[in-house]
Amino acid sequence: MSERKVAFVTGALGGIGSEICRQLVKANYKVIATVVPREEDREKQWLKNEGFQQEDVRFVLTDLTNHADATTAIQNAIKAEGRVDVLVNNAGITRDATFKKMSFEQWSQVLDTNLKTLFTVTHPVFNKMLEQKQGRIVNISSVNGLKGQFGQANYSAAKAGMIGFAKALAQEGARSNVCVNVVAPGYTATPMVTAMREEVVKSIEDQIPLQRLAQPEEIAAAVMYLVGEYGTYITGETLSINGGLYMQ
Repeated sequence: MSERKVAFVTGALGGIGSEICRQLVKANYKVIATVVPREEDREKQWLKNEGFQQEDVRFVLTDLTNHADATTAIQNAIKAEGRVDVLVNNAGITRDATFKKMSFEQWSQVLDTNLKTLFTVTHPVFNKMLEQKQGRIVNISSVNGLKGQFGQANYSAAKAGMIGFAKALAQEGARSNVCVNVVAPGYTATPMVTAMREEVVKSIEDQIPLQRLAQPEEIAAAVMYLVGEYGTYITGETLSINGGLYMQ
């Protein structure tokens, strides 16, 4: 059984996911990161680049869209660690197209990865947290889950679903001191975004009142606030970090 607090993170190899892992390790968490089997080589390079030790980050190789296999892998990881204190649901993909031209495959791929996997990952973790009488769950949604986005009906629907899911689960977990919240980032300076043409990035920044992209560190810091000592009285909430792009 791990003597350190344990955090599960999905989508750990992306720009935001990497920074979340970085800050969790810095806060002395042991991180369990889910990685699809085809990214196994990338995982080794990622560990080297981040300077993490084997005792800091453990990888669970599984395809989260395969419910049976992923559930078994996650349950085995929980059993091995003996506890789970934090879950960050960060895995996600895009398959953009106007709805008129969107295929059912494009729709299904995004819903399967971004929304259906919430059940697969969260169910065993949530049950362990109920048993422990404590835990924190943070879903990484998106500003587009709040306002919608042209050409992203699939992505917007999935990210909105993450918010509704968190509100419902927060009500179920509250009596067991399990807090469930959402972080909804706006446009963030991940490698994928910064690789865009300069004029495209500038056009995005011009839409944002603060006139810049978010930094991954800012998104991860919000997660750390929600899972930290001052986040104990927050549940069922969505923390928007979008530079004023969408104000509620």
